[in-house]
Amino acid sequence: MIDDVVLRTQELRRDVEQLKFPESLYVYDPLVYAWQPHRMYLENYCSHPVPLFLLGMNPGPFGMAQTGVPFGEVTAVKEFLHITAPVGKPEKEHPKRPVDGFSCKRSEVSGRRLWGFLESYYHTAAVCFTHLVVMNYCPLVFMDGGPTGKNVTPDKLGKEMEGRLDAICLSYLKDCVSFYHPSLLVGIGQYAKKKLETVSDGVPVDSLIHPSPGNPQANKGWDIQAKTKFDGWKSQMEV
Repeated sequence: MIDDVVLRTQELRRDVEQLKFPESLYVYDPLVYAWQPHRMYLENYCSHPVPLFLLGMNPGPFGMAQTGVPFGEVTAVKEFLHITAPVGKPEKEHPKRPVDGFSCKRSEVSGRRLWGFLESYYHTAAVCFTHLVVMNYCPLVFMDGGPTGKNVTPDKLGKEMEGRLDAICLSYLKDCVSFYHPSLLVGIGQYAKKKLETVSDGVPVDSLIHPSPGNPQANKGWDIQAKTKFDGWKSQMEV
């Protein structure tokens, strides 16, 4: 199965690389310059069916953009997932959003919250990934050309561009759901939940509050809210 997942992810990489985006955007594809750690993540942890399928929107500039791992806050990837590998550079790099790989000093709050919670809940990565897999809907990072390199989410690309990207990402998502055969699909945030509803094919869909500090609800005990959700899902799947 893992060969199928790796091969399908390479196809995703090829397909998104063929898209043309406005010159004003900076577009990073971690599946290209951070392929080695991403492949390690797939091979080490995402190689078998799981009950829970968790989906995020797209990489953050200090998470997967640096490590190639979904929600890949550097310390969590190194210390919880035990992944380190060489990371290259995107073709066009914003001066305020450099890719430093595993040397990046910035911590992505969303990834720190998510992986920190999963470590506290499951204790080890080996146990964690017998229960779930964490993926992103879109593998690309988008930033505007302004002085700060402001993050641009896929839903802000414009209808035509988003539609072309959706066709590729929904196809990949549908195949992943088929690969992992989960009992429950969980969108990390409402955007991801809606994408999962599109491909669910009868599998139940739920959501988890996105752990971004930009989400006011996430700054009020996100880990407590996450535990309530996980405890409920665990009870459902034990019935």
